[in-house]
Amino acid sequence: MRIKIFLALIILFDLIFLLYGVKTLSISYKEAEILYNGSDFLHYLVKGSTYLFGENDFGLRFPFILSHILSIILIYQISKFYLKRDEDRVLVVIFFILLPGVVSSALLVNSASVVIFFTLLFLYLCLRKKENLYSLLFPLLVFIDNSFMILYLGVFAYAIYSKNRYLSILSGMMFLISLYLYGFGVHGKPRGYFLDLFGAYSLIFSPLVFLYFFYTMYRILIKGKKSIVWFVSFTALIFSLIISFRQRVIIEDFAPFVVVSIPLMVQIFLKSYRTRLPKLRRSLKLFFILVFGFLVINFIMTYYNQYLYRFYKDPKKHFAYKYHIAKELAYWLKKNGIEDIKSDPLISKRLRFYSIKSSSSIFTLHKILDENSEKNGSKCVTIRYFSYPIERYCVTKLNTK
Repeated sequence: MRIKIFLALIILFDLIFLLYGVKTLSISYKEAEILYNGSDFLHYLVKGSTYLFGENDFGLRFPFILSHILSIILIYQISKFYLKRDEDRVLVVIFFILLPGVVSSALLVNSASVVIFFTLLFLYLCLRKKENLYSLLFPLLVFIDNSFMILYLGVFAYAIYSKNRYLSILSGMMFLISLYLYGFGVHGKPRGYFLDLFGAYSLIFSPLVFLYFFYTMYRILIKGKKSIVWFVSFTALIFSLIISFRQRVIIEDFAPFVVVSIPLMVQIFLKSYRTRLPKLRRSLKLFFILVFGFLVINFIMTYYNQYLYRFYKDPKKHFAYKYHIAKELAYWLKKNGIEDIKSDPLISKRLRFYSIKSSSSIFTLHKILDENSEKNGSKCVTIRYFSYPIERYCVTKLNTK
């Protein structure tokens, strides 16, 4: 009972941060494209959410927050198959919540959060041996996202290894169907993107956690028990590495299948730690402190990333720049009685989400690069975060005489 209360408090803590994160973000151009011009599952998911909750930031991001919360519960349940102690399972949940890739997937309009949830749901049903349920779920995944092709491949490898004839036929068929529907793009001249892929994985996990993930996959390959979770993560890793030798990897297609390996990583670490004498545990303790410390710092910086603008000469180089400014700009325009304006297409589509129409208005919006470019009679605003100026915009009324 105490563990359940503690787990509920962790989820509540995470939810509070997520809601704060929603408050600090503006819709990006890519997200606006998905909402207004998309035609896939993600489009209808966001469209349905904004229909229920209104066209606002919470309505936009609610499906991904919900998927994230449900994923926390599922990864805790999956951890029961790998870890005996309740406190160890809670540790899995904490690490899962702190992962940079998981945090971003929970806040942004993307398929990663949804893919993580459905992958964990499928794995949980498999581990519970709920054949009827996972047999219904498995074919439906092909209509949700093309990246489930990796899941089908990983499950197929596991089914062959475990000599599960039914699962091998099901996963093999679904892989072929997915390949037929979506294809597999191989384009451009062969180039090595191996280091780029490692950099991408390091951003998703954080560098030290990714190194330990790599070690976990290798150790289980050599002498560990190979479960379905390992096969899914290992297949995603190897497949992405192979592709990286020829072309740039779309990391969003592989990341959801590697983060589900957290229970395996915690299992390997704790087993190694507890089998050592107290005097020999110092190096592992130091490693754990460093990893946990970096994850906490990264977690805090993700939510308070606006403060980091102070360290950028060019605001556009900030990693979250494309998710800022639009909301504050729309608020200023409304405050000045302007709800219809002519502006750059990149910003106008974002402003549309905040009820600022775009047309051949008598008002034009333009970004100010320096004070000399300001026109007389223009109304101007400087967007600031933590009192630090980021961008300056001006509205000019056209002379209609």
